[in-house]
Amino acid sequence: MEDQGQQEQASPEVHKRIQDSFDRQGLMRHLGARISHIAPGRVHIVLPARRELTQQHGYFHAGATSAIADSAGGYAAYTLFPEDSEVLTVEYKINLLAPAIGDHIEAVGTVLKSGRTLTVCQLEVHAVQDGRRKLVANGQQTLIRVNRPER
Repeated sequence: MEDQGQQEQASPEVHKRIQDSFDRQGLMRHLGARISHIAPGRVHIVLPARRELTQQHGYFHAGATSAIADSAGGYAAYTLFPEDSEVLTVEYKINLLAPAIGDHIEAVGTVLKSGRTLTVCQLEVHAVQDGRRKLVANGQQTLIRVNRPER
């Protein structure tokens, strides 16, 4: 199933809407994160290793790990929302399973249930070192769909 999810792509319109929204996020830009995959109900975000993203032992800081997990889940949900809506996180819980060390970390947000108002996503973060992936965090998130404000 992982291979199928990797091959499926969002429509060009959804891809543009997700990427445009992501590009407006100051935190993701500040961290140096980028979206690497957009599919219906699934988004991957990659964060390359930099000294500025580490904690005192040299591992990726939990704040950076959590931030990209939150955004990956949010954008996974947003792929399934109507064009005139926005997404906000209601809550999330993340378990840090192992120290995150590698060339980069990759967060994967996957929609478990998309509802009219609330959506629930699974969050996973893998550390990638020399092509080997290791699960370093996982969690669950609840998001709310809201109407896009008039501008």
